[in-house]
Amino acid sequence: MGRAHKATLVLKGEMRSPYVFLLALIPLARAGGPACFTPTHRVSGIGISRDDISEELLDIRTGRMIESQTFSIMREAQALPGAKRVTGNAKLQALFRSAGAASGIPATVIEAICYLESWGDPAAQSITGPRGIMQISAATAASMGLKVTYATRYRTTRDKVPVKAKGKGKTTYRTVTRKTPYKVLARDERMLPERAIPAAAHYLAGMERKFGGQDWAVFAYHCGQGCVGMLQEITRRARGIPADKMTVARMFFASSPAWNRELYDATQQQMQRDYSPTYWFRIQRAEQLLALYRHDPAEFARLAQEYKSEFVPTGRAPHRLSVWLKKDDLVYRSSDDIRAALGQKLVKALDRPGYFGYTVKLAADSDYLSEASPSALGTLAYIAYETRRLYDETGAKGPFRPLEVTALVEPQDYANQKGKPEALAHCSGHVFDIDYSVLPPAELECLRFVLSDLGWEGYLGFVEDGMDSLHIGCSPGARDFFTQVFHEAAGKAAGDMVESGEGK
Repeated sequence: MGRAHKATLVLKGEMRSPYVFLLALIPLARAGGPACFTPTHRVSGIGISRDDISEELLDIRTGRMIESQTFSIMREAQALPGAKRVTGNAKLQALFRSAGAASGIPATVIEAICYLESWGDPAAQSITGPRGIMQISAATAASMGLKVTYATRYRTTRDKVPVKAKGKGKTTYRTVTRKTPYKVLARDERMLPERAIPAAAHYLAGMERKFGGQDWAVFAYHCGQGCVGMLQEITRRARGIPADKMTVARMFFASSPAWNRELYDATQQQMQRDYSPTYWFRIQRAEQLLALYRHDPAEFARLAQEYKSEFVPTGRAPHRLSVWLKKDDLVYRSSDDIRAALGQKLVKALDRPGYFGYTVKLAADSDYLSEASPSALGTLAYIAYETRRLYDETGAKGPFRPLEVTALVEPQDYANQKGKPEALAHCSGHVFDIDYSVLPPAELECLRFVLSDLGWEGYLGFVEDGMDSLHIGCSPGARDFFTQVFHEAAGKAAGDMVESGEGK
């Protein structure tokens, strides 16, 4: 596919930070043809367009991917105290500087890893085994030269045991003393920052030499050397990656079920295990956030507050939608509120399955609920468009099955009756549900890929809602863009009606 002409448009991002959205302005020849809705304004490098990603677009997508990690960091309760602990401790700062100078790894990278791994707590312990300020496993500690030694201790117990008497005499008992050996940790240098930080920096430097890049070294710190070695080998065989430009970002964005199935499967396996393929992007964002804290602690604190959910009083926000949607957004308390908003804040869903790639499946007596905000319906149309063209590109057997939309706007009382945790958000008109139980596996894979692709770029959020339903909504910063998509779709639908004589 030849590169389409591109223009830039500045919009707001996940919250208030600016994003640069690249939009393709010329329809793609293979995007479904006139029989299917093809939006004029599109997001470059999404879905099958990953195969055509230029160096410039790769840099922009990488930047957005790094920005999207804000949520995973700032929603944590330790984000703010951890930043204060890491940057404000003179001893730690001296260790980062000396370790960086000795290893060649930037001190800011070592600091960012420390921040994300333990929030600067030397006594941090993971339930999976890693320990200390740099969260090092016992096996890795040995390879770093850190001492993890155990001493044998004995637990003394005394038990009464019966003694068999001669003849038919009365049973007697005697006390038996037993000593049971057990191991105790005698010395663990993972828990000593003055040993763990230089060792981790030296380890990173060794992996940088081994894997040919600092990004791969950071990736290996989380995923493991075997994991990175395997992924590098698959990446070398992947389509569209020059040998001299094999980076973690290239690997991540070249992973596609249409073009690089082997790489896609391997990357997905690691994503399902522990999200390791996103670790380098997270470290990059942690560096930026720590720099922000140093420059403007109040702004850092404000950002942390923005990533708290108004619906979850304690603990971290469960997903992006719980942060983006505010209680003030839940304005449709009753059916009358919804009916009054039609044609103003709410619009009717365009239900032409063959053309738009989705169908609205609501109860027969709830036609007035087939409405939502223009941005929500534009998001739906765009997801269906990208999913269909990716599905067609994979060469999957069978025709594309329109996505089944099972919920749009709902009044508060109706949402409460459902008993689902995400149902109340429908009172905003900004979200919708898709039932994927009827989708063929290949199409469901394409849908999830497109949602993840748009999600990593800050355009939307989604979460499982029940056993076989996805709850989806766009970010506040993307609402204007998706509203444009809806108006374009509505215009094309109206034009088709006029041409066919239905609009006369």
